[in-house]
Amino acid sequence: MRNTNRLRPIFLTFEQWLPRWSLQHRLCCSKPVSVHSNEESRADKFKTQIATGPRFHDFVKGASINKQQPVITDDLIDTDKHAYLPEDSEIGNSRTVCFETYGCQMNVNDTEIAWSILQKKGYQRTSDVAEADVVLLVTCSIREKAEQTIWNRLRQLTAMKKRRLKTRVPMKIGVLGCMAERLKSELLEREKLLDVLAGPDAYRDLPRLLSVAHGGQQASNVLLSLEETYADVMPVHHSPQGLSAFVSIMRGCDNMCSYCIVPFTRGRERSRPVSSILEEVHILSEQGVKEVTLLGQNVNSYRDTSEEQFCSSEPGQLSRGFRTVYRARPGGLRFADLLDRVSLIDPDMRIRFTSPHPKDFPDEVLQLIKERANICKQIHLPAQSGSSTVLQAMRRGYSREAYLELVDNIKTIIPGVSLSSDFISGFCGETEEDHLQTLSLIREVRYNVGFLFAYSMRKKTHAFHRLQDDVPAEVKQRRLEELIGMFREEATKVNSALIGSAQLVLVEGESKRSAQDLCGRNDGNVKVIFPRQEVAGQPTDTGTDTSPVNPGDYVLVKIESANSQSLRGHALSHTSLSDSATRLPDHRHDGQLASVARHGI
Repeated sequence: MRNTNRLRPIFLTFEQWLPRWSLQHRLCCSKPVSVHSNEESRADKFKTQIATGPRFHDFVKGASINKQQPVITDDLIDTDKHAYLPEDSEIGNSRTVCFETYGCQMNVNDTEIAWSILQKKGYQRTSDVAEADVVLLVTCSIREKAEQTIWNRLRQLTAMKKRRLKTRVPMKIGVLGCMAERLKSELLEREKLLDVLAGPDAYRDLPRLLSVAHGGQQASNVLLSLEETYADVMPVHHSPQGLSAFVSIMRGCDNMCSYCIVPFTRGRERSRPVSSILEEVHILSEQGVKEVTLLGQNVNSYRDTSEEQFCSSEPGQLSRGFRTVYRARPGGLRFADLLDRVSLIDPDMRIRFTSPHPKDFPDEVLQLIKERANICKQIHLPAQSGSSTVLQAMRRGYSREAYLELVDNIKTIIPGVSLSSDFISGFCGETEEDHLQTLSLIREVRYNVGFLFAYSMRKKTHAFHRLQDDVPAEVKQRRLEELIGMFREEATKVNSALIGSAQLVLVEGESKRSAQDLCGRNDGNVKVIFPRQEVAGQPTDTGTDTSPVNPGDYVLVKIESANSQSLRGHALSHTSLSDSATRLPDHRHDGQLASVARHGI
């Protein structure tokens, strides 16, 4: 019996390929043997086997059998077909799918993209997990707590899956998004909780992945792309009443802040072609959508180079005193150009954008926000810390002084602007003095909305490899509570300054606390609550009639009270964005409005 441990891979040099036993036989033979002819015959035989054996096209379904000149046809490179699956295997066959979305607005948009892809394949959507054939969790990886929420939910779904009657279609469970990208191996192997895993750039592959899963196998695709923007996929928007929608304009991030996992879960920045964005906004306008939010991990660094006329050698402008950790790329149609074109589509559609980086606010963007009545005078300006030392450790590209200079510039160009921000408590090396500087920044800027979190170290990030998570958990929590307290105090002051003014409100619907109240949001994105009643319509040649207030209406609301999270008042009249532009000069919200005095202010 030949020793199989002596076998070697076939693609070796000829001398290596010859079996060892034949060499030993030659050396031990008592009679001279000519091995040259044996070597030649073995080599010729090997070459013949390689030449006459199967070729690549023999393994591809539908390939040409002409071995003289193989022909590659379009059906061989159709990325929507998979030779190892039946022709109709990717069809949903009315299977029901339930989405559960966690995390940021980008995940909401990802859900809409994934659903658009599956809907075209014949899947049906349900909000009842118990009735779903497929449950897909669209996940967030920004903090450990967010991931723990998903682990807990997966265990609950697995228990539900095991209890399902055998007479029904077996439930399939999938994880999409950032957590799928970050924890791919662990998600597939730990406790065997998953059937499908798809990263943020793999949603087009969902029909195939689900087909494999329905065949009883785990399926995953977590490849990141340098090009994928889903520009040709029209999201199926699922917001209540269909009044607002998120429109993704770019994906990924190049900033590489030391605390952030996003560049590793969503990849490099790439911008969606402007033509597809404008087409989607046009469609939303025709559908009656009243508010669109442009989305991106670094939304105001948008740079479309899809068309030749957009390309130039001119570098993009940054806010004064700001820098990037990467080399600035020249050319492309910039965020100011896109914002300009989007705002012209429908004068009565509000435009917001999130989440921006402070470095990408040149004056041309600020001037445009000031000039256009339908671009909300509200800017999200993530600071993360008020300490220059901590900002440097975070690799944010600016100092406290540069940030405050930008705030002053924004307030000068856009009077009455509302500012919101993000802050992290207890970042690596943060001292008590650093924390006090953050509190003083909040007090000085006077934000009206804030998103505050205790630092959670993420693997793969710069901080994980270079810094030490040395702030005790109890200190992080105490500092976080102090930041929250400061934010509430300052937001109450900012909102209280609006008492007595008339606010332009887009009505969203009935208040959750009382069926007798309606609610909506003002230009600064603060909730406004007011009693349900008929109010004066817009003036006409024949006078002014009263009419009910419905979701999707714009109304003027006189503010009578305020706290850190909302405003209360009573509706004065129906209006429109274009009409309010003349009745709310310069969009100042801190004074009485003489132009609407006839409505009882």
